[in-house]
Amino acid sequence: MRNERERLSGDDEIDLVELVQGVWRQKICVVLVAALVIGLALVYVMLASPVYEAKLYLRPPTQNDVAQLNFGRGEGTGLAPLTAKDVYSIYLRALQSEAVHEKFFRSAFLPMLSEEERKGSRDALFAQFNGMLTVAQAARDMPDRFVITAALEDPHLAANWVSSYAEMAAARAKDELLSGTRSDISIMADNLEQQIRASRASASNQRADQIAQLNEALRVAKSIGLEKPPIISNTLSSEVSAGMGGALTYMRGTKALEAEIANLESRSSDDPYIPGLREKQERLNFMRNLKIDPSLVAMYQQDGAVTQPDKPIKPRKAIIMAFSVLAGLALGVLVALGRDRWVNRRSCN
Repeated sequence: MRNERERLSGDDEIDLVELVQGVWRQKICVVLVAALVIGLALVYVMLASPVYEAKLYLRPPTQNDVAQLNFGRGEGTGLAPLTAKDVYSIYLRALQSEAVHEKFFRSAFLPMLSEEERKGSRDALFAQFNGMLTVAQAARDMPDRFVITAALEDPHLAANWVSSYAEMAAARAKDELLSGTRSDISIMADNLEQQIRASRASASNQRADQIAQLNEALRVAKSIGLEKPPIISNTLSSEVSAGMGGALTYMRGTKALEAEIANLESRSSDDPYIPGLREKQERLNFMRNLKIDPSLVAMYQQDGAVTQPDKPIKPRKAIIMAFSVLAGLALGVLVALGRDRWVNRRSCN
């Protein structure tokens, strides 16, 4: 058994030595194959267009950035104030929407292609565009921080793309937000206007009812010949002394009743007598004339400046050349072993 192990060990050693000798015999082949692979890699590195990457980091706006949107909102208005988080969530929806991506594809990517390139498959072009511009969460531990990345051959264009895309998404989100805000304000103003109309109609009906009541009291006063109200002593019952209202209104006398009726009928407006009307009118006037300046509303904050990249991310020349050397030597060894075995078989035959 021991001798068998030694024999097998010896065979393995002889085989390994033969392999090394075979590679050495074909060393020129190894050098040629490795040189070919390294040469191809060098040609690729020299001819491949460099790709530059620009990034824009985004974070939520401050509450001051959205203050314009909260005019007319708050306690007592029926409209809850908008927070910076609310505004930023609308912006993120636009930033990641297919509509904005498609619009930027048409307005920025397609114009940079030649007429012949634009005739290609639209799906292929869109896939190429998706590889050049991406939107992603910047870090898992900061869920509200996002990054826009553009990878292009032109470093200036890459920096311009990330800024333009961020602004395009902001414009779309701002239009949506302002449209909703104006709609909310318009609805609230319409409700106030309806309340004012209802209050005026109610006051007019109440005045008509009061005139009818006074006319009835006037007929009673005339029927009993009561021209002036009687002098009420301190000992008169409480029913009579209770302001001469209700069933005792006729006790005001015909002269007072006629004067009051004439005054009510000649009244041009009931507005001064409607509780809370002036406050509602002021709020309505404020709502109707409220103007929101879009330039004072920020949908996001830029976290850091967008600088033009000066170092390409592709091709990675050092890595490519190192890999080509290893791959060339490995391939050369394999080719050398195969050629050496082929030569040996021919010589045996």
